[in-house]
Amino acid sequence: MYTPEIYKNENQEEIKKFLQENSFGILINQSNGKLCAIHIPLELEINKEGEDILYGHISKENPQWKGFTDNDQVLAVFSGPHSYISSSWYNHENVPTWNYIAVHVYGKIKIIEGEGVVESLKKLVDKYEQNSKKPIRIEDLSQKTMLQSRGIVAFEIEITEIQATRKMSQNRDDTNYQNIITELEKINTDQSIATAKEMKKCPI
Repeated sequence: MYTPEIYKNENQEEIKKFLQENSFGILINQSNGKLCAIHIPLELEINKEGEDILYGHISKENPQWKGFTDNDQVLAVFSGPHSYISSSWYNHENVPTWNYIAVHVYGKIKIIEGEGVVESLKKLVDKYEQNSKKPIRIEDLSQKTMLQSRGIVAFEIEITEIQATRKMSQNRDDTNYQNIITELEKINTDQSIATAKEMKKCPI
């Protein structure tokens, strides 16, 4: 991912927090000579060896997984808040742009089998059910329902490289930076508000 130095994010703790909070990503790999992509939750975790990994699963009906064994190189793309930035908000002439946060995770994928499949599902369900009034637990599901787990392919991704971009108008002076925040808040869409909040976290 091309990222000018001013927008590079190399704060590992911040990147990990971002991945945990924006875990619905795009998994890209090559299968049968073609690039394939799927939108799925990809969860960050520390494995038994103390290494950061991503884990997830896809349906066996999706032929994309067959490429995992032919070529284990994959790319996972994660996006955060983003918004159009009008140059009419500056106190000088310039071109419009776009503010955004994105993380690309490169790695090697490995299919999980046996008890690891159910364990992977359990971790995923526990994370997203924790705020439910009546949380579902994998352990409480019937054997008949759990037979559906045979229809998925679970996997882990050994992370080999992370590239992170945080483009939030760091190249603007304080006056224009604050103008951008004000105008984003005026637009009052989910993305513009989220982008303004990100900009407020790290004022220039």
